[in-house]
Order: sequence, then structure tokens, then C-alpha cells
Amino acid sequence: MPPSDDWAAVLPSTLGLCLFSFALGYLLGSIPFGLILTKLTGRGDVRAIGSGNIGATNVLRTGSKGLAALTLLLDVLKGAAAVWIGSHFGPYAAMAGGLGAFLGHLFPVWLGFRGGKGVATYIGVALGLFWPVGLGFCVMWLLVATATRYSSLAALISSAATVGTFAVLQMWPLAVLFGVLTVLLYIRHAANIQRLLQGEETRIGEDKH
Repeated sequence: MPPSDDWAAVLPSTLGLCLFSFALGYLLGSIPFGLILTKLTGRGDVRAIGSGNIGATNVLRTGSKGLAALTLLLDVLKGAAAVWIGSHFGPYAAMAGGLGAFLGHLFPVWLGFRGGKGVATYIGVALGLFWPVGLGFCVMWLLVATATRYSSLAALISSAATVGTFAVLQMWPLAVLFGVLTVLLYIRHAANIQRLLQGEETRIGEDKH
């Protein structure tokens, strides 16, 4: 175990790098690609249609599968990019970058802290930190979404499974991080959970009433 004076020298540097990675990750995560793409292509403000969300599922309600796919890809990439940048400063900085990107997507400063629900960025963070589990999320999401046609339910089940997988693998720092991300994801899906329980949730491909 390092002497206490070594910890005193290392800890401030580590915290500083984590804070830097978090801040940079937040700025990356807060880029509202769904909103930018729909405005650039003349489809208006995506926040004014459907659920009002800036993510790929709501972009799909503009009628453009291509824009929805591009939004999904970019939202995934910003999470992965934040982790990749942070990884140059160490594993904890990589985790801090991922957390920052996720929070940036949920609470972007540019949009008055009213952002998306975080599923795509969650996937990007998982792929960046430990890609097999991130890939497992995608497979689980596809299975549940195909069987039920509920995007929200697929995300809720897949995120819970992600935390469980990290716990089974005894990757405790990642299990804790994704536990936090999953709680936030569930909070952002509170209305979806209520509609699921009431049998009123919109299925993939249906118009939002």
C-alpha cells in the first residue's frame, strides 16, 4: 500500500483529471444531435412533436428513419468518445467522462437542462468502458423491443441487466457507476413506466397521441 504522503501527491492529480474528463464529457454529451439534425433538414423542432424528446425514438416520429438512425449513432458515439478521451488519463477518468456525457445528454446546458432520456448515450458509455457488456445491452434491447415493440421497456430491462452483469463479473466500480446511470435512466422514464403499467405506452412505429 502506498505511503500516505504518496496518496497525498497522487490524489489531487487524479481528482483533477477526473474533473477535467467529467467536464469535457458533459460538453460532449450535451450536444443535442436530434434537435440539430431535424432543424438542419427542415423538419422543425423535434421538441414540438411526439414526446418532445430529443432522442432517436422521437426523431423517428418525424418520418425519417435515416435521421433517427443518425441521431442514435451520434448519441452513442458521444458517450463512447467521452470515455475514450478520459481513458488517456486513467480508468477512473474514463468513468468520469462517461458519467459527464450521460448527464450532459440528460441535462444539456444549451437547452435549459432539458434533454433526452439517455439510452443511446448509456450504450456508448458501456461500449467505451467494457464493450462486451455494452454489446450485451444492445442484444437484450433488440430482443425485448422485437418481442414487445416497447422501446422504453427494452431500455429499462437492458439497463438493469447491465448493472447485474457487472456485479456478476465483480467489476464493482463499473457496477456502481452503471447503478447510478440506471437509476437516472429510470427516473427519466418515470412517465413511460406509468404508461406501461396502465397499458397506454406507445409502441415502436406508432404515432404519439
